[in-house]
Amino acid sequence: MARSLFGTDGVRGEANTYPMTAELALRLGAAAGVVLRRDAGTHRVVIGKDTRNSSYMFESALTAGFASTGMDVLLLGPVPTPAVGMLTRSMRADAGVMISASHNAYKDNGIKFFGREGFKLRDQTESKIEEVLGQGSDLAPPEKIGKARRIDDGLGRYMEFSKTTFRRKRQLDGLRIVIDCANGAAYRAAPEVLWELGADVIPIGVSPNGYNINDNCGSTFPAAAAAAVNQRRADVAICLDGDADRVIMVDEKGQVIGGDQIMALIASTWLVEGKLSTNSIVASVMSNMGLERYLSGLGLSVIRCDVGDRYVVETMLREGCNLGGEQSGHIVMTDYMTTGDGLTAGLQVLSAIVESGCTASELFSKFEPVPQLLQNVRCGRGQDPLEAESVKSAVRAGREALGSSGRLVIRKSGTEALVRVMAECENPDLLKSVVSDVAAAVTRAA
Repeated sequence: MARSLFGTDGVRGEANTYPMTAELALRLGAAAGVVLRRDAGTHRVVIGKDTRNSSYMFESALTAGFASTGMDVLLLGPVPTPAVGMLTRSMRADAGVMISASHNAYKDNGIKFFGREGFKLRDQTESKIEEVLGQGSDLAPPEKIGKARRIDDGLGRYMEFSKTTFRRKRQLDGLRIVIDCANGAAYRAAPEVLWELGADVIPIGVSPNGYNINDNCGSTFPAAAAAAVNQRRADVAICLDGDADRVIMVDEKGQVIGGDQIMALIASTWLVEGKLSTNSIVASVMSNMGLERYLSGLGLSVIRCDVGDRYVVETMLREGCNLGGEQSGHIVMTDYMTTGDGLTAGLQVLSAIVESGCTASELFSKFEPVPQLLQNVRCGRGQDPLEAESVKSAVRAGREALGSSGRLVIRKSGTEALVRVMAECENPDLLKSVVSDVAAAVTRAA
């Protein structure tokens, strides 16, 4: 059965508009309870959320849905997405749920599911949930209805584990660090962890009110952190998104550092330390060719996958890699976490700064990115302009023009009603021409 509700990262949309309604969340919780619970033993699910006002509504609806099928619900409150993956596994739960629309504005929300091992669900499992959703769920008899309880120390468990990923006997003493939490799920955890490790912490984006998540702050707006770095003469900034599963950084000069440069730094550091499990890392099709060229010079290869951190993880598990990520800042290190974790990735970078004694700008200048251009074309939900022959023809022409010296990637967004057109090559005029032609074809077809 094809998926219609699930995108690249769970179910997502504008709150109180289909599919993100309380009614569907209740039914979705019940369907997921049927599909994900074990055959025997205690049935339980952990639920975390970010700081959106609508997250309270979806938390209640999902709780009712899971309980109606006989599952006990453990409520974590506001926690980063990686904490849900970690606690699903450590608390021996059948499933985990994170209520978040990640880097999107407060009007949107989403529901992400995790399996019992703490990894996001595969496409096939999501299809099963949709199938049960369409058929109706088997409800538990009155004596087997699940219970709900608050877990007060979930965030603390995540914070303690995060600190163990930073090398023992090392501290952040002497480092002045800006941490931008995007008024999201890590607003308490991230500054506290950095402070406990000895840093001089400058927190911003730590005053959530339900409506200001990702609002001119966080990984999608690193200018706020860059300004704080310049004003406070900080050594580095860590910018998280609303659910803290991605990270963008800023060096001491105020320059923004994306996911590809962060992966390059971690990969080169781990190579020297003998921590890479293979001679490869995983990156999505959107990662820059410059990353590929740099790692090739170190004897490492890049395995490409579809966009979405769960596809990064699936490829890592299949290929035996322990490092992967995306240009957008999802950095996955399966030695530590089951999904992207902005704070843990940031700690790996801080460890390299402490160990080397270099500045952030010195460490981050690993490669010169190949010029890259991205254009988003809005289309109606349910539309697929990529099937139009005019678009296919424009894509063929673009790839022929770029040849072997460039790349063209065109894909539908899994989280928004957009088609993303991205190309990269050394010739800026050719780059602009190819993207413009393909985007125009998509616009006409849409």
